[in-house]
Parts: sequence; C-alpha cells; structure tokens
Amino acid sequence: MKITVIAVGKVKEKFYRDAVAEYAKRLAKYCRFEIIEVEDEKTPDRAGVVLEERIKEKEAERILRHVKADAHVVSLEIQGRKMDSASFAASMEKLGTYGKSHIQFIIGGSLGLHESVMARADEGISFSDMTFPHQLMRVILAEQIYRAYRIMNGEPYHK
Repeated sequence: MKITVIAVGKVKEKFYRDAVAEYAKRLAKYCRFEIIEVEDEKTPDRAGVVLEERIKEKEAERILRHVKADAHVVSLEIQGRKMDSASFAASMEKLGTYGKSHIQFIIGGSLGLHESVMARADEGISFSDMTFPHQLMRVILAEQIYRAYRIMNGEPYHK
C-alpha cells in the first residue's frame, strides 16, 4: 500500500523532522510512505474572517493538486470521526481488503482546512478535540500509521 501525507507548510523544528524521519524509516517495512509539503500562506496577526478564508482557499488549491482520483482521501479535522488505534488499524486494513492501494492523509495549515478539501475527502478523522500544531500532527499521524501496521501484522505495540 502507498500512504501519502499531504501537509501545508514545512516542518521547521529539527526534532519534529527527526521524529517523522524515524517513523518513515520504520514504515518502509510495511508500505511506501511519502510526505508532500505544499506552501503555506502567511497569516497576518488579527487577520479578518474574509482574509483567513482566502488563505485557506489558496492552501486548498495547492493541496488538491496532489490529490489522486483513485486514492482514499482522509482529512484530519477536529470535527472528524474519533477512533482508537485498533479501530484506525482496522479501518486501514479494510481499505486494503476492498482494493484501495493508496491512502492520502491531509493536514491543513495553522487555520485548518478549507471546506473544498473536506468536501473532497472520503472521510474526516480527528485525533482529539484539542488543537495541535500542524507540525506535531505529522509526527502523531506517522506514529499512528506505524502503530496500525504493527497491529495489522499481529506485532507488539504499546497500549
């Protein structure tokens, strides 16, 4: 299976880059894993609602250029479906069973995702009601994908 993370912005902190690289290395045993970074828009302090919407729209255009027609697209959004790690693994395994060979996860920028991205997604998932920095979310997502593969293969994982 191919797993692609489409994320807005670059990871600036080395410790986040190192963590993502470590999970990418571990995932090589299970799947083809890649991260596509799209340019983020600068958001001025106290940007109004109209400007914030335009920023999300520009980022959405960049994201949607990378979305493949045959991929199962999962947007990460606070209002998405919540599940535990075992359910996440079962969901990924089910997709593979039903012939989906490519899953694309989408992580928005600091303002979140534009409605056009969420509308294109086949499903939206949430890791928490809390807000996380989008750079940290890459680490959390990569770890959960790795954990899912460990679960699917009957290998030990920390609960």
